Amino acid sequence: MMDFNFLATPSIVCQSGGLAQLGSLTKGLSVTRAFVITDPGIVACGFAGEAVAALNGAGIAAEIFDKVQADPPIAVVEAAVEAATSFGADGVIGLGGGSSLDTAKVVAVAVASGQPIADMIGVDRVRGQRLPLIQVPTTAGTGSEVTWVSVLTSESHEKKAVYAPQLLPDIALLDAKLTLGMPRSITAATALDAMVHAIEAATSRTRKNPISDGLADKALVLLGQNLPRVLDTPTDLEAREAMLLGATLAGMAFINASVGAIHALSYPLGTGFHVPHGHANALVAGPVLRFNLPVAEAEYARLSRLLLPARHFNSDAAAALALIEEMERMLKASGLKARLSEVGVTEAAIPGMANEVVTGISRLLATNPRDMTADDVASLYREVL
Repeated sequence: MMDFNFLATPSIVCQSGGLAQLGSLTKGLSVTRAFVITDPGIVACGFAGEAVAALNGAGIAAEIFDKVQADPPIAVVEAAVEAATSFGADGVIGLGGGSSLDTAKVVAVAVASGQPIADMIGVDRVRGQRLPLIQVPTTAGTGSEVTWVSVLTSESHEKKAVYAPQLLPDIALLDAKLTLGMPRSITAATALDAMVHAIEAATSRTRKNPISDGLADKALVLLGQNLPRVLDTPTDLEAREAMLLGATLAGMAFINASVGAIHALSYPLGTGFHVPHGHANALVAGPVLRFNLPVAEAEYARLSRLLLPARHFNSDAAAALALIEEMERMLKASGLKARLSEVGVTEAAIPGMANEVVTGISRLLATNPRDMTADDVASLYREVL
């Protein structure tokens, strides 16, 4: 029997230069006062100003909140809720990377419902509906523009996730021109993050389904074929657009199928050592994929043949190994640091990190293709120390 429930963002607008449509799209949701959530970098490069101009041009009042931080602290999200409420917002725009988009989701719910953020944390704990929400990603990676999860950081530096269908936006606006200015390191890290989303969605032990599989497959092809192009020629708009679409498809896949142990092992790197999420995933991807190989060989081989269509493999074992080696090669080619010690991790930190994974992030280990203990996690960290 094939039993599954697939949820998706109702409208995805993919158009280079599409930010100019933000006013008409927002007006179509009957919004009159839009609260734009972003970060200082997006303001500095002018995108926030362009968004406000588009909104004002459609007769919509707008206010910018630009205090979003990476791995958004709950205190910052609460400040955004207070500012949006004071402004009288009746709609929310998320503009930026995954942190801005995750913040926007929670703000849209909290302003509409008055529910405290602490009460939302967990699965299906959101009460009521949200304000109209449009998500505009400026990176090709997190897929947050089409997911119903928001990952926040507590005062004790622990990852706290809100999972609820209400977090799905009304519209995801994909404008590849917004990704043209991304530094090489961010381009690489976010793309590798999206590739991990696709691989883990396709190999989820408990929730993968034919729709998520199709999305993950296409995402992996788009990302794998176009990341080298973008790293070689950062202004290649066609390749940028393909990567942005790939990241969105991977987001739609993993939010329905779930991710696995790569994400579980990456979280302590973000909270404890401030490693950007995509980079953290890339650092631990190789060891986790090798660990999973005994039970995931056939699926890894299938994905490898999609990612590397010009290669001919004599066996599934050779093809599966090539997938892992390609992910490791892409990390090296990106110029990102490839060892945990290079981002500040020490041997002394590993037992605590391993314990955090198996106790605090066990939900992601449950969907991983192969069971994993704290000792296994520690060994995997040590492989790339």
